[in-house]
Amino acid sequence: MEETLSIIKPDGVNKKLIGTILKKFEDNGFEIINIKRLTLTNEQAGEFYSIHKERPFFKELVSFMTSGPCVPFVIKGENAILRVREIMGATDPSEAAEGTIRADYADSIDKNIIHGSDSKESAEIEIPFFFG
Repeated sequence: MEETLSIIKPDGVNKKLIGTILKKFEDNGFEIINIKRLTLTNEQAGEFYSIHKERPFFKELVSFMTSGPCVPFVIKGENAILRVREIMGATDPSEAAEGTIRADYADSIDKNIIHGSDSKESAEIEIPFFFG
């Protein structure tokens, strides 16, 4: 069993997709083992996305992630990291497979509804960031 972090971003919360997204993971056999709703500060968002600090979209990403509440949660299940990313779909919703969260609900590559840890190493850093 593997654990991974996912975050319903402010656009997903604004679209009232929290329940829909959580159900999609539960319907795929995952267990939600920790969840909270919060609004990130600039400092928190900057720290969380610090790996992108040198990229041109960093400031916009921080601004977006602090624009409203988000819902970080921990998902547990077999091959959770890979399978959760498959359920989320490609970062660019125009490239996401039909039926994925991003294909169904995201507006753009910048407002793509959901974050998911991209590796075991990332999950081991990201989960404690939100859940100690």
